[in-house]
Amino acid sequence: MKKCPILTFAKDLIRRKSITPEDAGCQLLMIARLKKLGFKIEIMNFKNTNNFWARRGKNSPLFAFAGHTDVVPSGPLKQWNTPPFKPIIIDGKLYGRGASDMKGALACMIISVEQFLTKYPNHKGSIAFLITSDEEGEFINGTTRVVTTLMERNEKIDMCIVGEPSSSHQVGDIIKNGRRGSITGNLYIKGTQGHVAYPNLANNPIHQSLPVLNEFINTQWDNGNCFFPPTSFQISNLHSGARTPNIIPGELDIQFNFRFSTELTDKKIKQRIYSILDKHNLNYNLKWTLSGQPFLTSKGQLLEAVSKAIHEINHKKPKLLTTGGTSDGRFIAKMKGQIIELGLINTSIHKANENVNVADLTKLTNMYRKTLEKLLG
Repeated sequence: MKKCPILTFAKDLIRRKSITPEDAGCQLLMIARLKKLGFKIEIMNFKNTNNFWARRGKNSPLFAFAGHTDVVPSGPLKQWNTPPFKPIIIDGKLYGRGASDMKGALACMIISVEQFLTKYPNHKGSIAFLITSDEEGEFINGTTRVVTTLMERNEKIDMCIVGEPSSSHQVGDIIKNGRRGSITGNLYIKGTQGHVAYPNLANNPIHQSLPVLNEFINTQWDNGNCFFPPTSFQISNLHSGARTPNIIPGELDIQFNFRFSTELTDKKIKQRIYSILDKHNLNYNLKWTLSGQPFLTSKGQLLEAVSKAIHEINHKKPKLLTTGGTSDGRFIAKMKGQIIELGLINTSIHKANENVNVADLTKLTNMYRKTLEKLLG
């Protein structure tokens, strides 16, 4: 029986226990294959994170595949039917941590480029790979650092496919053509601790915060637009007191998050939050963490090429969505190029018994290859 190179390579990657930020040699496997194809390799490791930038060609446009070799921990092994880092095929599905997120897609990227270069060794433009090992972790020393390095030397990615598992029911049924921004606020409210029997001698920060939180929750931050749903506000953590029923707490810590559309900016969000807090005369301190700005590819060569490639295989048009969490696309978006996310089905990602349909690996490889042909062939 003839071996499938996509499946073989996906298995090789899954076998490596690359729990974030570890790479466990996955990138060396990719680099070895890319070197044979004439790619110039740059290792860009920062602290505990492995990254590499590989480029073939010097001309524009520069098309890049972006992805990560790190995976989330397996969780309790008793919940797995098979060892998470021992890839195995059962009933046409490949099981293993990273099968869908996103070692399967990495294998598809590599094989699609090998197939493309066999037919178009003197292709137009340039092809690149931006691969990191910290997408599932702190995302401090990975893609963001590589992008900064590239921008400092005026090297720009014109078009990029991020291989995150974007599909829902069928490979290619959804293209993520943008993502919402994400900003987190850590709010500290100062009160005065006291005995619950003498509230006149205390100042309960929980009581102080309730009208404020109610206003946060009921504010219509924006109405969204044709690509993005309305901005959402969610309280993720509350902590106060000594877990004792007879003490009024003296402080309250609140953590909240905004997933915001292109209708808002982080600056506008901050201004409105401060306005509400100051209106209620709270004694507070607020620290912000901006995880990423919203980005959108509403049109362009990349979106057109990917959509046509998917239609040729699935015989129907993909949907364009911007839902879900953040991805490393938010860092690449700083280059102002065209960015989309196209990957495998996401129903089993970060779960026990993560898996991918073996047939889907071939389909995604063909979508990637056809996209390259339309852009650079």
